Amino acid sequence: MTVRVLVVEDEALAAEAHAAYTARVPGFEVVGVVRSAGDAARFLTADRHVDLVLLDMHLPDGHGLGLLQKLRAAGHLCDVIAVTSARDADVVRHAVAQGVVLYLLKPFTFATFRGKLEQYAAYRARLAAAPHEVAQDEVDQLFGSLRQGGGSAELPKGMSTETLREVTAALRDAATALSATEAAEVVGTSRVTARRYLEHLADSGQAERRPRYGGSGRPEVEYRWR
Repeated sequence: MTVRVLVVEDEALAAEAHAAYTARVPGFEVVGVVRSAGDAARFLTADRHVDLVLLDMHLPDGHGLGLLQKLRAAGHLCDVIAVTSARDADVVRHAVAQGVVLYLLKPFTFATFRGKLEQYAAYRARLAAAPHEVAQDEVDQLFGSLRQGGGSAELPKGMSTETLREVTAALRDAATALSATEAAEVVGTSRVTARRYLEHLADSGQAERRPRYGGSGRPEVEYRWR
């Protein structure tokens, strides 16, 4: 089932980017882009079906948390992902208390943005498949879908889930196999860092590694998503 998304963002370029990013993720459809809290409230009260709101916290006519509080009071149960530069811990705490399912800090790459939407899609898929009454392990799985790939504790020491997601996305989206140097250029990290994550993907069976011949010197290793 397609997830219908409303983008609430006051900056024109950012609003366009978030809408374009959303449209690139399979299973998601942008049904509206608004630039203020008032426009968002009017959009949602006009009997338009919205599953997910991408909500900026800094709006010209009020705070995103104020808008969220009004929406909840009016009975709007659409899910919300905060997409914001607000780093205040108190804002994060209130966002969680008001039912924000994920929190994405600006600036971010498309890979990171897509990862958040994919986490949300996994949660919805599990929820749709759940029985009418759920057991504790099923509840744990539902909430686990909203965590970042099960948590960074499963990764080798020094590796982050976000960087792994970005390297994975770069490799998965590439038309041809990538070397560590090429992956580093896409992700914006060092060759050594990119190679470490690529090797992790290859060791876990998610990517294939093979030598790339050509030129002088030792052959370079390239990686391809399986």
